[in-house]
Amino acid sequence: MGNIIFIGMPAAGKSTVGVVLAKRLGFQFIDADIVIQEEEGKLLKEIIEEKGADGFLEVEDRINCSIEADNTVISPGGSIVYCENAMQHYKEIGTVVYLKISYDIINKRLKNAKNRGVVLREGQTFQNLYDERVRLFEKYADVTVCEDGLSLEETIDKVMEILPETVKYYR
Repeated sequence: MGNIIFIGMPAAGKSTVGVVLAKRLGFQFIDADIVIQEEEGKLLKEIIEEKGADGFLEVEDRINCSIEADNTVISPGGSIVYCENAMQHYKEIGTVVYLKISYDIINKRLKNAKNRGVVLREGQTFQNLYDERVRLFEKYADVTVCEDGLSLEETIDKVMEILPETVKYYR
């Protein structure tokens, strides 16, 4: 299927890049975090507070596995890489694009991780989380786009350049 799935850290621009790219390609756009909030009837941070990190990941895995789409740009939350079932599902239905960005830039963009609904385990620093996730993003990515030093427009152009021909066909 001709879907594009963006993975990366919170505040990497997955939704922002995704919406603009979807418009350019004539695709639909799905923000998986919004789907989770709608299905659970709660904000992400409320789900994390109620169910804990592991409980939230179970919800995230279940809901992301249920997303069926074609010709769609999908932006799951940054913690999706902890959800093996969901990542396998996404690998089967599209091209997984890792929006890579340096720790320093992410740390500046992301003022309050907890309010953003970021899954941090007890005692885990944001640097630890970043290092842990980068390895997983690299594991699951079909392609990687480094955003460091790029504007939004330049990032989108770079994504367009590396998309598989099957996706470009729909432009």
